[in-house]
Amino acid sequence: MRLGIDLDGVVANFNDGWMSRYNADFGTELEEHQVDHWDSAADLTHFPHMREFWRWARGGKQRPSIFRDLTPYPGALEALERLAVDHHLVILTVKPEWAIADTFNWLVDHHLPTREVHILRDKWLVPCDIYLDDSPDMLPRLAQHRPEAVVCRFIRPWNHPVDGCREVANWHEFATVVREFGEGTRAAAG
Repeated sequence: MRLGIDLDGVVANFNDGWMSRYNADFGTELEEHQVDHWDSAADLTHFPHMREFWRWARGGKQRPSIFRDLTPYPGALEALERLAVDHHLVILTVKPEWAIADTFNWLVDHHLPTREVHILRDKWLVPCDIYLDDSPDMLPRLAQHRPEAVVCRFIRPWNHPVDGCREVANWHEFATVVREFGEGTRAAAG
């Protein structure tokens, strides 16, 4: 099966990454548990709007963007390795143009077992059997545009239940959804 996997907030710990860099740059002590909604950065930092946050996040000649040095969530890479044995992993991520090179470098550094990467805003344009995402903006659109697929919401403090989406709290639960869907597909074809 084709598994459409989001990166930030699912595989890569975006909040820990930007907070670590922000704390180092500005002498603050932000912690990941403080993020309770999408685009929390504007509320937690001195940036008055998200556009200023993204301007800082871009990096520059002195340092790469925040996307370059994110740490993987515990167990994410191992789960992807196991899933890639029997399934085709498709990375689906939304990034600004300036983050593309750092994103590909991150994928290489962490040896993600995929041959297919899409950096795009409309993830439903890439057909997959199962999608895994955390974005409160993307999940309803995936469910709407891909009703034939299983759309899984990776439960995070910044998202909420979405009609048409299965909820998964960890990688083990996602692997269970993949296995069950695969068994159901084989049984229906059988």
